[in-house]
Amino acid sequence: MDAVKNLQNWVAGLDPRLYGILVGLSIGIAAGLLGLGIATIGPILTVGIAITTLAGLVILTNIKFALYGAMSILFLLPFGTLPFKIGFTPTLLDLGLGAFVLIYLLLWMTGKHRQLRLVMPHIFITFYVFWLIFAFVVGLQYGMPNSNVIRQFAETLVSIGLVYILVDYLREPRTLRQLVLVILVLVTIQAIIAIGLYLLDDTTAESLLIRLERFGYPGGGVIRYIESTPELGERAIGTWIDPNTLGGLLATAAALIAPQVFARNPILKSRWMTLTALGIVTLALMLSSSRASFLALGVGLSIIAVLRYRRYLPLLALGAALLFLLPQTQDYIDRIFQALQGADLATQMRIGEWSDSLNLIQQYPIFGIGFTGTPTAAVYTDVANMYLIMANQIGLVGVVIFLMAMGSVFRYGLRAWKYAQVHPQLESIHLGYHIALVTALVNAFADLYFFRQDFQASITWFWLIVALCLASSRLVLAQHDAEQKQAVPRTL
Repeated sequence: MDAVKNLQNWVAGLDPRLYGILVGLSIGIAAGLLGLGIATIGPILTVGIAITTLAGLVILTNIKFALYGAMSILFLLPFGTLPFKIGFTPTLLDLGLGAFVLIYLLLWMTGKHRQLRLVMPHIFITFYVFWLIFAFVVGLQYGMPNSNVIRQFAETLVSIGLVYILVDYLREPRTLRQLVLVILVLVTIQAIIAIGLYLLDDTTAESLLIRLERFGYPGGGVIRYIESTPELGERAIGTWIDPNTLGGLLATAAALIAPQVFARNPILKSRWMTLTALGIVTLALMLSSSRASFLALGVGLSIIAVLRYRRYLPLLALGAALLFLLPQTQDYIDRIFQALQGADLATQMRIGEWSDSLNLIQQYPIFGIGFTGTPTAAVYTDVANMYLIMANQIGLVGVVIFLMAMGSVFRYGLRAWKYAQVHPQLESIHLGYHIALVTALVNAFADLYFFRQDFQASITWFWLIVALCLASSRLVLAQHDAEQKQAVPRTL
């Protein structure tokens, strides 16, 4: 940025003696602050603040670093907060996304960016944003929001805002491919963390996780079990804490990675590395025991095979057969059949929630009841189905607008798909993100975290998928248009 270059030029022009004095003074101040921090808040927190400060200074000089920093927080420490209050306690994800958005806006203010790139689906997404705000205002009649509700709603709007920002920022295939590589690596690291914590004994795993308490994580009771019963087995959680949110992340990420295994120009040059990453993510997904996520991934992989890799359908069928036949997976398969039959406690509770939700929708079908309160104490909006919780809070009109927005994303993607197949750099990315979105939307039939306001990391990941669907489609169409212009012969 210009400010950084001006500062560098100013420093270079200083008298060497003055420069030495300033360096010595800076070192002295830094050492004094470190010593004060160690004496007052302890060495671990002091070092953490120092590293965070240095990282923040680096991030503020480069939008790419800011984006990668926000992605690192999203995937590795999604529920982290500052270890101290500044009037309120912002999440680390708030700070990461805020820094990225701020630098993006500075690029426009300084003239580095011109000609905002928007696409047709942005119109429907904008309608959806306006309806969210309208539903929020309508819901004020049932209760006034507290600061936490306002913050979470604002975070949701910022997450949706990524759909505009990233489509404009990602103007070159190389930049998009780099971001996909970063996401692949970070998701694989989260999967390794989840598997590692699962393999540790419960006491050790919990002792490691509760060390994150000062960063806003729970201070106990972290380990999760199937139907909250230790005898039925543990569920992998990673640093996402909730096994279902982790399952949603891993299922959509696996759908993104899968096309890379057979891509003509994969992100990772080694297919074995890509296959290993896919295996690690899928294993962590199975250990989370998130059946909805696993079935959604199955739908996504089937679509990938049918659309692009039909010759691998027998391999997919073989994998499914092994899953059904291997002794090690029988308990998992049995739980899936219990869910489909409504025979287990978790599914029965879901069915009860769905019934209550349908009753609420009948009473408030158009606008829902908003985000801030309920008409009576007996009414609740949380239900393990994203579309039903949407209808509860933003009405059936809001659900229709959301589905129209998603339909516009797929229609735009389908238009780009016939050209994407001749662009090896973008083909697998374009397919992967659209299948990841399909996986998320299928998963949403049995879970709510892509919409419920206190699952901001999941909401951000969902709209990040939407943003990258649109960015990949726009880049494909832009390349096709450029090639068409080059192919037109010049006339005198």
